Amino acid sequence: MAATQEQLYSGLDLDLSWSERDLPERERTKHVHRLHPYLGKYIPQLVEELFRRHVPAGGRVLDPFAGSGTTLVQALESGLDSAGMDIAAFNCLLTSVKTREHNPFVLERELRDALARFERGEGSASGSSAYVRAWFAPQARAELLRFRSLASGYEHADVLRVVLARAARSARLTTHFDLDFPRAPQQGPYWCHKHRRECRPVEHAAHFVRRYTLDTLTRLKEFARVRTRREAQVLHGDAREVALPGRFDAVVTSPPYPGLIDYHEQHRYAYELLGLDDLREREIGAAARGTSRAALAAYVEGIAGVLAACGAALKPRGRVVIVVNDRRDLYPEILERAGLGLEQRYRRHVNRRTGRRAGEYFEDVLVARRTELHGP
Repeated sequence: MAATQEQLYSGLDLDLSWSERDLPERERTKHVHRLHPYLGKYIPQLVEELFRRHVPAGGRVLDPFAGSGTTLVQALESGLDSAGMDIAAFNCLLTSVKTREHNPFVLERELRDALARFERGEGSASGSSAYVRAWFAPQARAELLRFRSLASGYEHADVLRVVLARAARSARLTTHFDLDFPRAPQQGPYWCHKHRRECRPVEHAAHFVRRYTLDTLTRLKEFARVRTRREAQVLHGDAREVALPGRFDAVVTSPPYPGLIDYHEQHRYAYELLGLDDLREREIGAAARGTSRAALAAYVEGIAGVLAACGAALKPRGRVVIVVNDRRDLYPEILERAGLGLEQRYRRHVNRRTGRRAGEYFEDVLVARRTELHGP
């Protein structure tokens, strides 16, 4: 018999669970956390509470699945040093832009200059790929390519590249209600479930370029006012192979789920426009592999290998903190193979009232330690 709602909620850690009223979207996406949409990220308030519980003041945190950089951003805000890595090049670009210490005066001058030149019609619209030609209307494509050609001449070129990616995401030939994973270009009018009326695909990108240039500038300046003078290192690669930079007080991470999200395809427009290395075949739990028995075995081996490598970089009292929905019960084996023993398990309710995802959803927070240092 399934658990009742009362039973489900009685086992929750209420300090790790928030309602929409208690934690509205504007707070979950504060400052740079909304610099670019990203599926599958955990909220900064959860990370802050996990730091409070499991990381000493002034400590050092590692995230081997850095994603959009939530752990590293919150480490900077919480007065912690951090390092993160990811196999996806776009994730590393986005995290680097979020965590880099920008000179606010140079940043504002360059972003406004690039926008002014773009709006004067400067830049070259050459060099589009087949994907770009298929997924963007002619005018939108030309505008995005012009902005791309202007970005490289600036000290903050990577910031402008993130602006370009964000504008491209909104300017694709797709329906308004399916920006996350559109299956094919939308060429004509359609009934829009989001606006409850007939809509047309986007034909221009200039308004998105302007909006996101100014929004990015605002968000980076907001974060500059709250970040501390700590260090955040971003490494592109597989945590099983990358030389980890020093010792850490804790690992705080949310690994990918098997067969769920293709983190490269999610940002395909960015890879195409920016010429980023696509390493999706090396992505642990890649969506293309599905959830067959062999795929799940490979997932267990991959996650265990990453956690073992991270565990070896922990200080003696360090903990591994994992946020996961382990509905297939894979993590007991993963932890054992990684040489980790489970100390605590918190259960939390996940606020999913965004987009078209509104159902009940729960996650566990697993807190583990190295068994070889502390015994069974």
